[in-house]
Amino acid sequence: MKPWLIVLGLFLGHQFDRGFADRFQIFQKQGEDLGRVSDDFVRALFQTMGHLAKVDGRVSEDEIRAARMIMHRLGLTPGAVRRAISWFDSGKQPGFQLLRTVREARRGSARASAKRILFVRLLLEVVLAKDTLSKAERSMIWTVCGEFDIGRVELAQLEAMIRAQKGFKQSPAGSADAARVRAAYEALGVSPDVSNDEIKTAYRRLMNRNHPDKIAGSNPDAVVLAEAERRTREVRSAYEMLKARRSIR
Repeated sequence: MKPWLIVLGLFLGHQFDRGFADRFQIFQKQGEDLGRVSDDFVRALFQTMGHLAKVDGRVSEDEIRAARMIMHRLGLTPGAVRRAISWFDSGKQPGFQLLRTVREARRGSARASAKRILFVRLLLEVVLAKDTLSKAERSMIWTVCGEFDIGRVELAQLEAMIRAQKGFKQSPAGSADAARVRAAYEALGVSPDVSNDEIKTAYRRLMNRNHPDKIAGSNPDAVVLAEAERRTREVRSAYEMLKARRSIR
């Protein structure tokens, strides 16, 4: 990985979070998360996502993984995840009405340009999860942007940001960051594909089990108490990392 690409990934990610997010108002402010979107938004998003992933003839494993991660970031319940998968599959079917679906999504966010930008950003995250972007995929993305009044400059900014962040993830620094995230899941005893609610449950269970105040009544010795304190710090740190990464409320 070229050093300039790593720097670009860091710079664009920072610029988007600080600058572009102010302009587009994309759910980046502290205390807000992706879970505020409506069921109609989620339905239209995953139907369109499935259609876009299928337009080049085959849905890749990378696209499926990216779609799954978005389900988690949206904070979907297990039932909502099943519906999202069903909507994704329905979008892949012949005869899917892309324009009607996108126009319905636009009507639902007529006064919320941030939601339209978010819609396109999440579509891009899925389609750019693989190495190449076909002409058919790019044409379809531009069709969605046209319906959402998103210009070519805005689209280019979003694509550049996502590509740079992808490059960062593939760099040594990105690999180290991914290792820290894996360690956080391991500290909580959960896998990356669990729901946000399951992460919160695991955190509370471990804090209840390991917090020094919870074991004080048994008069533990210094070694046991020190281990309880260490484990409590580890669990709390792991949860805070995943809470930020997955927009857990």
